[in-house]
Amino acid sequence: MTLRKAVGPKARKHRVLLVDDHAILREGFAEIINSKPDLQVCGEASSTGRALDAVNRLKPDVVVVDISLQGGSGLELIKSLKVMHPRLRTLVLSMHEESLYAERSLRAGALGYVMKREESKTILEAIRTVLKGDLFVSPSVRDQMLHEFVERKGPQTWEPMAHLTDRELEVLELLGQGRTTGQIAKLLHISTSTVETHRVHLKEKLHVQNVSELMRVAVEWANRH
Repeated sequence: MTLRKAVGPKARKHRVLLVDDHAILREGFAEIINSKPDLQVCGEASSTGRALDAVNRLKPDVVVVDISLQGGSGLELIKSLKVMHPRLRTLVLSMHEESLYAERSLRAGALGYVMKREESKTILEAIRTVLKGDLFVSPSVRDQMLHEFVERKGPQTWEPMAHLTDRELEVLELLGQGRTTGQIAKLLHISTSTVETHRVHLKEKLHVQNVSELMRVAVEWANRH
């Protein structure tokens, strides 16, 4: 009689939800992730609303999210997921290299912050690290954060941007992209009067005197990304 080696159940793949408003990038990351035996993309979303719906329907193990999304902010999405699904892991996959964004992402509830330009092996490492409940930050951004900590600069390193709220920072970036007040209101699902209020606060916090100076600062900030 031939004895056969017992084979255990097939290992479960970790389910990954990709949230990014660039379809080509989602396709590329999905191909990389699906090529691994322990990971599987269970769904994709391009906006905060679709992402929340996908989380409820698909029950992913980790959400990989960009900061800039259609109809909202990735930071706001992370905060919502933290409240609605406190055990769900989130990882930010971003083009923003400033440690300011990394810190805000972690404070919002993300467990990781990785740059889109990183090699695929680093992005996969970030996903697996976050799935274990550990923190992961891209090396270049992590070095910035450590340097600022050692020099005891803290948030002052990003003056005056550090004093902006997440929403104000988002409005500033959209202004720098050339968006009008009406377009910003539509993208963020807020009223035009609220956008105008944010503009007033931005001028105060950034110490600029008029709209022209605010736009100059906004364009310079947006061009850094």
